[in-house]
Amino acid sequence: MNTFLNYLAVTVVFTLFLAPVLVGIARERRIDRRLREAERARSARPPQTADAARPVRAARRPYVRSWARI
Repeated sequence: MNTFLNYLAVTVVFTLFLAPVLVGIARERRIDRRLREAERARSARPPQTADAARPVRAARRPYVRSWARI
């Protein structure tokens, strides 16, 4: 009986540690699937203007040092 309870306890602890990982993996897969669908939908329709065909480049902000590092 003690052996069974030990195995059960280890299984419960392992499940408690593994559950957040599995939820995170499922969430990442769902986000990736939505991004792929959006990309397919975006590439399926033609651009409406000449500006729509060009990719947008984001401006990089300069590195600002923290006050704690001065």
